[in-house]
Amino acid sequence: MTIQLRQADIDRADHLPASSLAGIGALDLAGTRMAYEGGSEIYGEGEPVEYIYKVLSGAVRTYKLLSDGRRQIGAFHLPGEFFGLEAAADHQFSAEAISECEIMVVKRSAVFAMAGRDASVARELWSLTAADLARAQDHMLLLGRKSAAERVATFLLEMSRRASVSGTVELPMSRQDIADYLGLTIETVSRTISQFVSSAFIQLASSRRIVVRNPVALRRLDA
Repeated sequence: MTIQLRQADIDRADHLPASSLAGIGALDLAGTRMAYEGGSEIYGEGEPVEYIYKVLSGAVRTYKLLSDGRRQIGAFHLPGEFFGLEAAADHQFSAEAISECEIMVVKRSAVFAMAGRDASVARELWSLTAADLARAQDHMLLLGRKSAAERVATFLLEMSRRASVSGTVELPMSRQDIADYLGLTIETVSRTISQFVSSAFIQLASSRRIVVRNPVALRRLDA
């Protein structure tokens, strides 16, 4: 999907005064808000990297389709989080809205211009890139070395840190999404979650609403 931004938006980003740039919050001033329906593509694998994205509402998954048709989800992105930060010229993954989303879209060249003028933007951009790298390394370890129970425990703890409201984790993604992220079958994910419920590690308020009742037990599995 190719996004067409108004030239006025790009010009505005390229000419923001240095005094207005307060870290990565300056990207909100430079960006354009875009709405996406659930299941719609934001960008495709192999497309040129032209924009950086911030989730304002909803949730996004980035994924790659394997040669045998299987889908590997690389990451989930929740409100307040950036994605599309890639060193290569073309996207290595596709990005898709999980639910109805509002996304801030910022021209990458404008971000680089801002970083060149303001050290705080450059530092924040570096922090975002480093955080993405650390998350990718953790995901690689999860897929390569952890058991099914350990993978699900790691995922639930991660979501409790990122999407918890008053102790309740609201999952925007489906069980199939979780399975494709963890490299498991949907049956294994469902069975493991049921085991966690039986062991009183978690409580299911609904299929996508989880209360973590015993985080210590989950952290033991995660470790």
